[in-house]
Amino acid sequence: MTILVGLLLLAGCALAFIAALGLHRLPDVFCRMHAATKPAALGITLVLIGAALSLSETAAVTKLILVIALQLLTVPVGAHMIGRAAYRAGGLLVEGTTPDELADAFEGHKRLPTP
Repeated sequence: MTILVGLLLLAGCALAFIAALGLHRLPDVFCRMHAATKPAALGITLVLIGAALSLSETAAVTKLILVIALQLLTVPVGAHMIGRAAYRAGGLLVEGTTPDELADAFEGHKRLPTP
């Protein structure tokens, strides 16, 4: 059990580190948003599962399961809202990004000009 907990913690920390690298290295807000949500959400989930396996108190494990559920429910919604706000604010796309699938969805809405 200790080895499994250690592996889960290491995998979760590795995914969080990869997410941090993605935030630093990726070129635009949309790519960074992807790096900040997917690996980070899975990373924290693995860390919390590892913590839950190492605990014996039912109340603590229940709280960790609740945190995992809330994390997996709120992260995609937050990323979606950040993406919409960045697009509306005129967030720059990386050169070569095609097609602009949101152009039709935001037709008629004011979009700030790109600097």
